Amino acid sequence: MNRKNVVSFLQFCFGALILWVRCSHSMEPMSIGAAIGAASVGISYFKGQTYCRLYECCDDRSIPANVQALEKSLQEKVYGQHIAVPNIISALSAHFSSRVKSRKPLVLSFHGGPGTGKSFVADQIAQALYLQGSKSEYVAKFLGRANFAQAAHVATYKEHIDREVHKRLTNCPRSLFIFDEVEKMPSGVFDTLKALLDYNGLDDEIDNTQAIFIFLSNNGGTHIAEHLGNRMKGGKLREDTRLSDYEPLLQKVAYSMDGGLKKTSLIESFVIDHYIPFLPLEKAHVLKCLEAEFQRWKKTPDRNIINDILSSMTYDRIHALFVSSGCKTLDKKVAMAIN
Repeated sequence: MNRKNVVSFLQFCFGALILWVRCSHSMEPMSIGAAIGAASVGISYFKGQTYCRLYECCDDRSIPANVQALEKSLQEKVYGQHIAVPNIISALSAHFSSRVKSRKPLVLSFHGGPGTGKSFVADQIAQALYLQGSKSEYVAKFLGRANFAQAAHVATYKEHIDREVHKRLTNCPRSLFIFDEVEKMPSGVFDTLKALLDYNGLDDEIDNTQAIFIFLSNNGGTHIAEHLGNRMKGGKLREDTRLSDYEPLLQKVAYSMDGGLKKTSLIESFVIDHYIPFLPLEKAHVLKCLEAEFQRWKKTPDRNIINDILSSMTYDRIHALFVSSGCKTLDKKVAMAIN
């Protein structure tokens, strides 16, 4: 029996039960209401024990929200991000806390240069929160260059985003929305999201408080590098910098630079909960990326190949401390070198 047939069968069972209850004239109105309620619970339980064991559902099985597994994964696979990793874990842990119910969606804005790990971390979040990871029906990803490239079509884009978010939240309140390449999107494209991301933003029929929205942008990458480089050259250790050193800067940059967040109501209304900086990577961090790539190929790291790749890297023009491309394209360089 395929998925469509299973859904039809469950709908038939529920309809038959409701019809039977309503046709039972001997029941008092209160009894009919109780019976319908019991039937609904029964169908829900039956669905959980049958359909939801075969297919993805908006439940704890399909959405385990394993933040502990995410933390372990990020600690092992993400390099040089002593600010981003713990703060993302803390934000997610608080969002999923059973002690205090969230009153709004969790909204995160990731900023940093290419190759610093923004997209990788967003993908790891999807993998940890959903049984089917990024392939889950409850994970929606939008790409600036591919989906929202024309400034002349802002009105159409706004309607599309609004419609898509409403539809997905109706289908599953625990949805994840990832907007990548925000700097490639036209200004104003997110304005309709303000009401969806704010406190009590939707009507009573749609729960938006369990959702997560993540914006990824290269905007702010050079500002982060300049800020960090100045501090390091002033004698401060990289690991001594904190989130508070960057959040006000990133908020201003996101609001003023070209892109989807420029002069947006999302920033004006303070619905973005955290601006997360992804720091530029130094040579030592890129070396770890290279070694990890060799391990992925189940190969012993070849020092000659690693040295050749490292020697081809370019560094930032201001401080000459950070690899301009971070860990981006290293997988292709290693693949070409060992084949």
